[in-house]
Amino acid sequence: MNEINKLAEKIKNSKNIVVFTGAGISTESGIPDFRSPKTGLWNKYSDLDFITIDGFKRNPDKFYDFALETFDIIFKANPNDAHYFIANLEKKGKVKAVITQNIDGLHQKAGSKNVLQLHGDLTKSICLSCNVQFSTRRMFEIAKKLKAAPKCPQCGGIIKPNVVFFGESLPADILEESITYSKNCDLFIVMGSSLVVMPAALLPGYAKEAGATVVILNKTPTPYDSLADIVINDTLSKIVKELEEVMDG
Repeated sequence: MNEINKLAEKIKNSKNIVVFTGAGISTESGIPDFRSPKTGLWNKYSDLDFITIDGFKRNPDKFYDFALETFDIIFKANPNDAHYFIANLEKKGKVKAVITQNIDGLHQKAGSKNVLQLHGDLTKSICLSCNVQFSTRRMFEIAKKLKAAPKCPQCGGIIKPNVVFFGESLPADILEESITYSKNCDLFIVMGSSLVVMPAALLPGYAKEAGATVVILNKTPTPYDSLADIVINDTLSKIVKELEEVMDG
C-alpha cells in the first residue's frame, strides 16, 4: 500500500482530525511565502525593522508603504483545491479544527468554520491605544490616499493590522486552544509547513505524544519527518488530487 492509500485509509477511519497549515498551502493561490528569499521581498527591503513591533511603532508609514504593495495579493487571492479539501472534510464531520500560521483567510473563504489563526487575521486592524477594531482593507484605502499610516478616528492612535509582528508573542488563547486540539485528535495532518517556526512547530509533537497518527504533506522535507507516520513530499494540489481519486473510488 502506497502512502496516498495509507493516508486515505487513515482519514476514512478517523473521527477527530486536526489539520495544521503553513505558507505552502497558499502558494498555489498565488500568495508568495514572504519568509522565502526567492520572493525577492526580503531582498528588496534591506532594513526590515518595520515588520518588528517596535519598528512598526517607530515608523508605521514605512510598514504601510510595504503593505500596500504586497498585501493586495492576499486580499485578491482565492482558495485552491487543498483549502476546499480540508473544508469538505470538516463538513463531513472529520476535521474538528484547522490550525494555521497563515493570515490570508483562505480557509474561511473555502468554507472552513473552526479556524485557529496563530499569526492573526489580516482582515481586521486594531488601534494600539484604544483597541477599537477596523477593517484592514478600509485602513489600506485610507493609507493609499494619505500616502501615510492611517490614524485612529477615535483617539488618533496608531492602527495596526491584527497580525503577529516579529517580536510579538502568539495570542495565548489561540495557542492554548491549538495545543488542546492537538492533544485530543486521532489524526494530525501538516499541510504546507516547513515546521521551523516555534512554538507552532511543537504541535505535531503534542499530537504524537497523545497517541495520534501524524502525517506531513509538504513540498520539501521538515525537521519533524522522522516523528511522522506518513510523509509525502510533493505539491499539495497533486497530493489532494490523488487522495480524492482514491477516496472517491
